[in-house]
Amino acid sequence: MNSFDEGPLGASEFGCLLDAVGPFDSPTRVAVATSGGADSVALCLLTHQWAESRNGKCHALVVDHGLRSDSVQEAAQVVDWLVCSGIDAHVLTWSGPKPIRGIQAAARNARYDLLLSWCRDHRISDLMLAHHRDDQAETFLLRLGRKSGVDGLSAMAAVSHRGDVRLVRPLLDVPKSRLIATLKSQGHPWVEDPSNHDPVFARSRIRELAPALANVGITAEGISVTARRLGRARAALEHYASELVNSGVEAHAAGFCWIDCEALLAAPEEVGLRVLSRVVAAVGAGRAPPRYERLERVYATLLRNGLGRGCTLSGCRIIARGPRILVCRENRGIGDCVTLQPGQNRRWDARFDVSLLGSPSLATDQTCEVRRLGAEGWPMVVARPELRLNEHHSGIPAVVRATLPALWDQVGLLGVPHLNFRREGAQMALDVKFAPIHPLVFPPFSVVSVDTTPI
Repeated sequence: MNSFDEGPLGASEFGCLLDAVGPFDSPTRVAVATSGGADSVALCLLTHQWAESRNGKCHALVVDHGLRSDSVQEAAQVVDWLVCSGIDAHVLTWSGPKPIRGIQAAARNARYDLLLSWCRDHRISDLMLAHHRDDQAETFLLRLGRKSGVDGLSAMAAVSHRGDVRLVRPLLDVPKSRLIATLKSQGHPWVEDPSNHDPVFARSRIRELAPALANVGITAEGISVTARRLGRARAALEHYASELVNSGVEAHAAGFCWIDCEALLAAPEEVGLRVLSRVVAAVGAGRAPPRYERLERVYATLLRNGLGRGCTLSGCRIIARGPRILVCRENRGIGDCVTLQPGQNRRWDARFDVSLLGSPSLATDQTCEVRRLGAEGWPMVVARPELRLNEHHSGIPAVVRATLPALWDQVGLLGVPHLNFRREGAQMALDVKFAPIHPLVFPPFSVVSVDTTPI
């Protein structure tokens, strides 16, 4: 056993782990996702001590998913423990109906939504997560079972971004045994989640297999090293994909993209697949990038015959147009309408930041809706002779028009910013910014280790 696998994690060693994933804001203000389990409680205590040594502050965020009858009491107990240790702690509750199927995935999405919203509301840019070496190994094996590529088998990144919030995982090289030892050394309690041993969940079944795998040399430590090496490969591939995005992809403010077909297909296949995936993820507004199997099929079609009449993928239409490929939002499944009053800002279709501009003298109860232009809106635009548009003049292909964000009121169509359309006499206007959940260029995959093993 490696000496690194033994004993509690001390303040000096933990500080080195954080130095590797820094820098952090000054003064230091961080949040820690704290479930009440040994790993997250240990991370919270260590982070609190570290932040105090820098005259900073640590905020513990405890999510109550409401999935067990005693979840409210358990969350309150965890908060009490943390407050007694001098930590500012808050309970975030997942309210509303819960799905019958895919409950773990739904709970994970809800948890991240709650944690990130709290961080943004409180202007905190670093959210600490307690994933450790054992978690990394389980993630690798789960993704191996799903036939994942390099990205999936790189497992979790030490640092990743969700918009303006960094997700920081400083413990990816630390075994859970050391986190338990840390709590025992401080005499601090923690919660054991019964679902961790429920065989209905794949992670629990993998956990049960760990001793048998270790007997044939497949250990959490070895898997962690493999994931880290794959992470380096992923970082290199992402670098070249970003270069191709910068040189071969043109993103339009109206939420669609043009791809230089020759440049895409001339690149190594893995790089080309990544670029196509990024464009589809940005334009399609899905929570996750497209499934790799479907992405490969579309790419193979491109290689063979240039898509023919086109295809759909993850909320996008992909259409060959001469030397370029148009990737635009599919009309079906586009975002529901959102209501706006003057001065309000909202998200629409998970791709656009929209706000209503209007005179302060207007009545504050004047409410408008943002929804797609649709087939019903286009005739209202072209009914204005001075605004007759065609693809050449507007720069917006006809197939995109129906998906454009448009402002509506009780009378009808009020404005379409991307077509420079505004109803005569209108005192309000829609401001729109294309800001997809999945950006076309993003920070590279972070590979951090306290004991990086040479190739």
